[in-house]
Amino acid sequence: MANARSAAFFDLDKTVIAKSSSLAFSRPFYRGGLINRRAVLRSGYAQFVYLAGGADHDQMERMRAYLQELCAGWPVNQVQEIVAETLHALIDPIVFEEAVALIEDHHAAGRDVVIVSSSGEEVVGPIGAMLGADAVVATRMVVADGRYTGEIEYYAYGPTKAEALLALADEHGYDLDASFAYSDSHTDLPMLTAVGNPVAVNPDRALRREAQERGWPVLTFTTPVAMRRRMPKVNDLPPRQRLAAAAIAGTAVVVVVWYASRRRSAVIA
Repeated sequence: MANARSAAFFDLDKTVIAKSSSLAFSRPFYRGGLINRRAVLRSGYAQFVYLAGGADHDQMERMRAYLQELCAGWPVNQVQEIVAETLHALIDPIVFEEAVALIEDHHAAGRDVVIVSSSGEEVVGPIGAMLGADAVVATRMVVADGRYTGEIEYYAYGPTKAEALLALADEHGYDLDASFAYSDSHTDLPMLTAVGNPVAVNPDRALRREAQERGWPVLTFTTPVAMRRRMPKVNDLPPRQRLAAAAIAGTAVVVVVWYASRRRSAVIA
């Protein structure tokens, strides 16, 4: 495809940041009165399980059902404020330096950077802006009268991530064969196989096996970096990236996911 643009698509959790982005906000949500102490403790346990082995399809479906119940009735404005106030304190310490360097390299090569995550736009949007991403794809919740209804409008998971890549390629003229995708999870195989340059990052066992069989690169990210020192301020970004960051930061949807139970068969990345 002559003169076509290309893009780099990044999964978020355990690919760009070291933990679950949604679970990271459990304590601020508790302090804001959105969840109770029991939910905080469950989120802490869920984070441990997630770090140990990730989540398979059945667990993701249980998470989706749980988040629908959990978020119902939350005021959108309050969630936005909590995320904005605590974003840097919570996310700064868990961003992988290797991922930030890759994002910078792709931008330098003229590629758009898109964060693609099953977490909610209210969380993913501000993180994407902080990272200097050009766009995000994330789960969207239905809002009525300024509150989340508990219904999911769009779930960015599995095949729907690949569909989002195809839609973005159609909208922006991306050549997917020349594009890149990065993920830690075998549930993102549809997204990885949608591009010409798939890369496994901190992969779970199933994705590592798949990557080895297909000859995909496998990267290990381990080093956290303080984003305020590492990334340029929004005002220092080029105009196109600055406008994208402003648009991303304004997105108003949240998903909090709870990893409810330990995997029966541990999957060690």
